[in-house]
Amino acid sequence: MSLGVDPGLETGLELVRRPIAATVLARTVLNRQLIRITVGAPELDRFEYAGPDHLVRIFLPPRPGAELILPRTERWWPELQEMPEATRPVVRNYTVRAFEPAARRMGIDFVVHGTGPGSTFAQAAAPGDRLGILSDGADYAPPQDTDWQLLVGDETALPAIAAIIEQLGPDDRALAFIEVGDRDDELRIPRHPGVRIHWLHRGDAHNSDLLLRRLRATALPIGRAYAWLAGESSLVTSVRRHLVNDRGLDKHQVYFCGYWRRTEA
Repeated sequence: MSLGVDPGLETGLELVRRPIAATVLARTVLNRQLIRITVGAPELDRFEYAGPDHLVRIFLPPRPGAELILPRTERWWPELQEMPEATRPVVRNYTVRAFEPAARRMGIDFVVHGTGPGSTFAQAAAPGDRLGILSDGADYAPPQDTDWQLLVGDETALPAIAAIIEQLGPDDRALAFIEVGDRDDELRIPRHPGVRIHWLHRGDAHNSDLLLRRLRATALPIGRAYAWLAGESSLVTSVRRHLVNDRGLDKHQVYFCGYWRRTEA
């Protein structure tokens, strides 16, 4: 998942209030659209992992081959804005897919599409490359009285959805709707007896309502639901509207986040 910088997202949840200088340890191709970049840094032993959809801001060199210069103080945002454009790092948000505090390692899954800075970095990343990491906290928080969970997203939400499913308790129940290009874009997720995953293939369609149509046609489980929605902005907004207006979910039962907009490159 990738988001542009928004200083209003600062939460104060992290222990380190300035970017951590990290080094690429490994690059793993998961499928034709997902690449996992494993990074390491001594300061990661102080990183406070808050949940399966934990976001981090990734600081990348301004262009391939350029030196990475990170903000040095806790007032990282003003410092970033004052940096010359030629040396200012590019900042995007991604989901922490794996975290090993004892080993001081973190795995971050990059969705490869187009020629954006994140895609370009992930496709060319090699051991020894540098990047910066700043924690942005987590939002996944099903209430204790939740009977079942609904997980909805596209490929940009796939790292978080996979992490949520992997961290469910043995008695938890969940229904997941994941829209990807085709079967080759699916991801192997460990089986959970209480989870049913619907993979939806939109093909080459630029603007698809496939997921929403499938959800409308699906009989949902009874009981109190918690919905976690993420992905393309108009998609998650439409799904949230359907759940609240047509399915009767309270707004507080639905978390939603637009990871990207279809009009953006």
